Amino acid sequence: MTDAPSLDTLVAAELALPVSPEVTRLAAAVAARHPGTAAVLFYGSCLRSGALAGQMLDFYVIVDDYGAAYASRWLALANRLVPPNVFPVEAGGLAAKYAVLDRADFRRLTSSRTFNVSVWARFAQPSRLVWVRDGAARADIVAAVAQAAPALLAAAAPLFRGDGDDPLDRWRQAFALTYQAELRAERAGRGGSIVDLDPDRYRRFGAAVPMPAEGNGQAAGRWAWRLRRWQGKALSVVRLAKATTTFAGGIDYLAWKINRHAGTRLVITDWQRRHPLIGALTLLPRLVRSGAVR
Repeated sequence: MTDAPSLDTLVAAELALPVSPEVTRLAAAVAARHPGTAAVLFYGSCLRSGALAGQMLDFYVIVDDYGAAYASRWLALANRLVPPNVFPVEAGGLAAKYAVLDRADFRRLTSSRTFNVSVWARFAQPSRLVWVRDGAARADIVAAVAQAAPALLAAAAPLFRGDGDDPLDRWRQAFALTYQAELRAERAGRGGSIVDLDPDRYRRFGAAVPMPAEGNGQAAGRWAWRLRRWQGKALSVVRLAKATTTFAGGIDYLAWKINRHAGTRLVITDWQRRHPLIGALTLLPRLVRSGAVR
């Protein structure tokens, strides 16, 4: 009987899978924007669906150092204090938004050392390494991404329910918890649909991750996830406020994403465009009350 591949092997193979040339060219254009870029990762709904036209792609840009990556000291400081910074980009007929992290923050935020779900929840899902500077950077990215699935499953294990016969159900429950821990415009059940798009992938990755014992520390686990929900939603608001200083047209993107995922018909006014921070923050209570954002 052949031994199952290690998690590092699975992650390295998945990151190396090809993407369309248009995505590769856009990633190279993004990398050129920031001195000291080590890698660009492609992730999210466009990767999962393969749909590119008329969509906004999602990248993470991993840099050596914030100070070297920006001409602006303010941007470097903002990225260090409240990572990541997020920017829009268009090239070759495609549009994307990209988040910037340095290598140290990326290693930290993909690991169990980080309480907040934002980064390890995303990189427990499929991603592609669409631009990389050299072999050392590739090895560093593989090691960081390989931390994400164990971090997700370990955090979720105390709240796992069921008899454990269906390994995919563990992933569904884990992603459902992370979706509740951020301000999200996606409909309920989105976490489960991510797993169901590629169940074989999650079976392979699940077999390579030592599954924590379910149900241990349930009381502590419930409190931890309550705190994650409070922290994650508060941090989402802070990041939204920061993005109004870095993301031109960010409030229009926010409306587009909410309309797309929640089925709403949100329209941004000229006043809100002129005052994006106030406009975005005043929209939030209404969106939360209506259920468009959770």
